[in-house]
Amino acid sequence: MIDEGFAAECLGPVEEAVRRTAAAEIMPRFRALTADQVAEKNGPYDLVTVADRGAEAHLTAALTALLPGSVVVGEEAVAAEPGLYAALAGDRPVWIVDPIDGTRTFVRGDEGFCTLVALAHHGELLASWTYAPVHDRMATALRGGGARLDGVALRAGSPADGAPLRIAASYPFHTMPGAKRTLLRLRTEGVRARPCAGSAGLEYVEVARGALDATVFAWENAWDHAAGLLLVAEAGGAHATLAGTPFRLAGGNALPFTTARDAPTVARIRDLLLGDHPAG
Repeated sequence: MIDEGFAAECLGPVEEAVRRTAAAEIMPRFRALTADQVAEKNGPYDLVTVADRGAEAHLTAALTALLPGSVVVGEEAVAAEPGLYAALAGDRPVWIVDPIDGTRTFVRGDEGFCTLVALAHHGELLASWTYAPVHDRMATALRGGGARLDGVALRAGSPADGAPLRIAASYPFHTMPGAKRTLLRLRTEGVRARPCAGSAGLEYVEVARGALDATVFAWENAWDHAAGLLLVAEAGGAHATLAGTPFRLAGGNALPFTTARDAPTVARIRDLLLGDHPAG
């Protein structure tokens, strides 16, 4: 295992690296992309830009220099070489990177995107960074050391008794068998569900600060979820897959899974989801 003090020591240096990356590779291209700087990976809803690739390369160099012997599992590197994802189940420390979480949002010129970095070892999340460069907002989490947004401690709290639950459900979830029935049941059970915004990372920030009660995601790419899962956990929140087990970074999770401000809310949403999406 990485020395227990390393994750705390690297909070500042990684934050600096993320900020430098955004300044050098992302923000100069925001609302300035040309058509030849945007490409499809797996269809029109899965885009990559020169900013994604440049930012991931920049972060890869900085993070591996900070922790020699570590490996980076980044969205763009895995797209080019899928076998890299297996490092999440290996023995080396892993930096999990999404250079631009919300690439379609970025391409549209909208502000709701962020950069996500998490540090993990042996499947355990140790630290995370979520940076929204347009608004210069940085959320960090340290295992056992709490969660912060712009230096201020985050506490997710719990939904108010009797108040409708506010959840964000991912678009892929809407296409799963029984999803329409599930959404109707959620509404009848006092749950207000809206589609997720373009960035999963920013939805996790909303849960961690108590502005959103829960999320439901139907995909498991670690770069979308690792940073946010630790952020919410360190803010006092909880999560579970449909099987009731913790989310596994290496994959093979029962989907959809939910993350919420507290454990009772996770259990409540999971019970509602099990009606149409039995685990297993």
